[in-house]
Parts: sequence; structure tokens; C-alpha cells
Amino acid sequence: MRVAPSTAALTVAAVLLSTGAAVAEDLTDSTVEKGSLGAGLIIGEPTGVCAKLYLEDDQAVQAAFGLSFIGGGFHVHADYVFHPWILEERDAFTLPAYVGPGVRAMQHASGRDGDDDFRIGPRAVAGLLFDFKEIPLDVFVEVAGIVEYRFGSDDPNINGVGLALNGGLGARYYF
Repeated sequence: MRVAPSTAALTVAAVLLSTGAAVAEDLTDSTVEKGSLGAGLIIGEPTGVCAKLYLEDDQAVQAAFGLSFIGGGFHVHADYVFHPWILEERDAFTLPAYVGPGVRAMQHASGRDGDDDFRIGPRAVAGLLFDFKEIPLDVFVEVAGIVEYRFGSDDPNINGVGLALNGGLGARYYF
């Protein structure tokens, strides 16, 4: 059986057009399915690596560790955050606010002439999350207040309870 060139051309054109229509349909639904685990970088207090694991759509555990340039030393924190408000929703992104309790630990290094100490305490975090819909990425800005207990210093004026403030800007890619 011989197929006429015009019939073959029409068949190929029909297949290409239907494939193109399916691709165009996929492009109009630009929301990307994100994984629940994101990893990335944070700049501020601390400057280092950060991660976030979504437990529910509006609840997550986030953490970061790195260097504390203002406070001086190594810093690690973890928070349980809630996303109770969506401030803006667009086709390309969502802008939720988040709040939650956490904990911070820090090995404070005072430099050559200072006295090193260890600090630990609860923290309360609040932030804004710029959550992209077209790529599995979010960008965030946050601030946290900390009630810390300082110990391990030879200077008795440094040991004890104190207050601290952290802030950071970061981005995470989701798997």
C-alpha cells in the first residue's frame, strides 16, 4: 500500500499541531509542583546554609547554620513556623507571612582580646516569603528576637540572661 505524499504531510502536520497544542496547554498552567524540602543560603545573622521542610501547607520546620559576623562566632537555629496570612496572591507568586517559635545556639568568639562564651535560648521569628509558582524557589526575609542565656565566660558580667536580635535574607530551592 502506497501513501500519497499529501496524506503523509497532513498526518505529520496533524500530529505536530496536536503536540504543539498540548505543549501550549502545559505552558499556560505554569504552576510548578514543588517538593516539601528546600535548601539554600541565608545572608545576615547567620550567614550560611538554610533549609525548610513543609509538614503541612501552612506549617513547616526551618533551620539555618553559619557564621555570625555581627555577634561573632558560629550560629545555629531551628524554628517551627506557621503561615497564617497570605498578603498577596498573583499568577507568578504568593506572598505569605510567617511566625513561630524556635531555638538558637551560638558559640560566641570575642576575638583576640575578648572572652569567648556559649549562648542558647528561645527565639520568636517573623518573616515574609516570596514563593514563586513557576519555579521551585522561594526568597524570604525574616527577623527574630532571642532571649539568650550566656555562660562559659571568665567575665561574670557577660554570663547570664540577655537579649539579641537576628535578621536574614535568603533563598531556597525545593526538591
